[in-house]
Amino acid sequence: MGDKANTHPGAAGRATAADHPASVRNVVLVGHSGSGKTTLVEALALTAGAVNRAGRVEDGGTVSDYDEIEHRQQRSVQLSLVPVDWDGIKINLLDTPGYADFVGELRAGLRAADAALFVVSASDGVDGSTRMVWEECAAVGMPRAIVVTHLEAARGFGEMTRVCAEAFGGDDPDAVLPLYLPLHGPQAPDGHAPVTGLTGLLSQKLFDYSSGERKESEPGEDQLPDLEEARNRLIEGIIAESEDETLMDRYLGGEEIDVRTLIEDLERAVARGTFFPVLAAAPAADGARQGIGTVEVLELVTRGFPTPLEREAPQVTTVDGRPRELKLCDPGGPLVAEVVKTSSDPYVGRVSLVRIFSGTLRPDETVHVSGHGLADRGHEDHDVDERIGALSAPFGKQQRTLTHAIAGDLACVAKLSRAETGDTLSAKDDPLLMEPWQMPDPLLPLAIQAHSKPDEDKLSQGLARLVAEDPTMRLEQNQDTHQVVLWCLGEAHADVALERLRARYGVQVDVVPHRVSLRETFADRSAGRGRHVKQSGGHGQYAICEIEVEPLPGGSGIEFVDKVVGGAVPRQFIPSVEKGVRSQAAKGVVGGHPLVDVRITLLDGKAHSVDSSDAAFQTAGALALREAAADAKIHLLEPVAEVSVLVGDDYVGAVMSDLSGRRGRVLGTEQTAGGRTLVRAEVPEIEIGRYAVDLRSLSHGTARFHRVYARHEPMPPQVAERVRQQAEAS
Repeated sequence: MGDKANTHPGAAGRATAADHPASVRNVVLVGHSGSGKTTLVEALALTAGAVNRAGRVEDGGTVSDYDEIEHRQQRSVQLSLVPVDWDGIKINLLDTPGYADFVGELRAGLRAADAALFVVSASDGVDGSTRMVWEECAAVGMPRAIVVTHLEAARGFGEMTRVCAEAFGGDDPDAVLPLYLPLHGPQAPDGHAPVTGLTGLLSQKLFDYSSGERKESEPGEDQLPDLEEARNRLIEGIIAESEDETLMDRYLGGEEIDVRTLIEDLERAVARGTFFPVLAAAPAADGARQGIGTVEVLELVTRGFPTPLEREAPQVTTVDGRPRELKLCDPGGPLVAEVVKTSSDPYVGRVSLVRIFSGTLRPDETVHVSGHGLADRGHEDHDVDERIGALSAPFGKQQRTLTHAIAGDLACVAKLSRAETGDTLSAKDDPLLMEPWQMPDPLLPLAIQAHSKPDEDKLSQGLARLVAEDPTMRLEQNQDTHQVVLWCLGEAHADVALERLRARYGVQVDVVPHRVSLRETFADRSAGRGRHVKQSGGHGQYAICEIEVEPLPGGSGIEFVDKVVGGAVPRQFIPSVEKGVRSQAAKGVVGGHPLVDVRITLLDGKAHSVDSSDAAFQTAGALALREAAADAKIHLLEPVAEVSVLVGDDYVGAVMSDLSGRRGRVLGTEQTAGGRTLVRAEVPEIEIGRYAVDLRSLSHGTARFHRVYARHEPMPPQVAERVRQQAEAS
């Protein structure tokens, strides 16, 4: 693997449909922002012959800038697919965003892929969020390899292999080992010796890229001793993962193990997800045909990573929930495909990137679209038939037509107007539904309002399209605060959402302060008298009622009790009084927030045989409640959330201190696997509006949190006063 010279120039620029799942590799690239994922994808595309020079895409004689600034910005915040061909294998490279705000795109890439390349920069090392994604992959047994970029950094490749072993090796650092060592050129005057090639540890061959293309040669005798220690450690690491239990004894007994045997064992261990090779890569220089290490990466992908046939598909059911067994990745089986990404194209409309798990997808056929049921996020559930448009393979900003897409492959589908990310496509006469993947909870609220009347007319449709594209975004129409709220994953996520509304859908919005749903309640008993008497000629209005209000335990709502005796209030008007007080309670009695957790008792009243009416007693009931509130102490209630924070042990103290500063009550801590602690607390929601952003900064991106509404409870007087002043000022 990677030690054999490959002079195959790669397929020509036009992508073709795969003919069998065994000839497909689906690989997701993972790494923090700036690690070099997109640059690596472009270098691999150049080496595979998919582009004619670095940073260019060529198709049918037309050339467009692949690294055009606008397109690069778009790719930095969303999942993108670049298919290339190498040695007769179609490789679908899934480039994911490195920003934590776009982890939803990363999760989609992990769902679509069968293996992962973790791209780490020698300049920056391994950050906490990358470690967390590695653990996610480990939990599902996804095969992984590591590519070190920015080889010119002072840290160097050797130091980075040790860093990667510590970060990713866990209890077995010998499962994370390099397959190559960098080959350095002459030392420059500044003392820096540039990397010009690689040395294969198994084959003990040199692969020189200094001419712009990979050239193989034998190392000199003076170079072999430098490789011996690293080579022996690699061989021992491979043998430790071998299924041949006699291999280690033979090796320790002095037997020279055949290189082909070692490579075969290495490939099987990588495919099983038990050995994680470390490679080095650098982009091609101007005019060069191949970037350093790109051939080695492509060979690892084609020979070491598993085919779609080796991946167990997610659970499939009928639309009514009955389990359905499918043959693994069968192009002739029933159609089951999943939308892993939805985007809008100004020329063709909505474009859906789909992974086919079973069957074969063809253009212009009618498929069944089963919705994912994320109604709580503003995503409408649906169960409809749709005729799909053209199938294509994306490359850069271009779409290349496909005649079909088989099980195991990825393709773009045009004109699916109802399908959203996470939906299942199946045969119209055999509708099926795939188990959805886990989406991160959007926990940063963004309250918006239309900038003008024309924007208001387009806002609803624009928001619907926005959330259809992004299942990590939740749309809320808050009935208490009457605000439209977009729940996002972070500030960058929110900025992208606003820009898409403006640029794609022509909707300009203003961001306004987010308000939480406050409540009011009585602190003690109070009485009120409502008198509604009017006589101005003709039929008059007459209604008098007397009530008593007393507080109830939290969560009790509004209770109405009738204790009228002697018919002081006629029976037909008692429901009118109740309707009036409930209506006034919904509007609030002091600050305009709903009144809750009180018992309202109707004690007495007066009526007129002619002028009393339903409307008059409704008004009297409302007046009585307002008078009772005027003479009572009213508590402002705020929502309190149960917050669970999963954080590394190094940051537990800082997180608990921060929660206390937000008026939080820490309920307890719980030690979990991987050197992390679960902190549980109750925190007023008004204090955690920006907690998604603040926690990321506090923990350097290594913590996650979840929140759920617990209850409303009285707000401290000084905080309540501040809220009232802010409300009056606005």
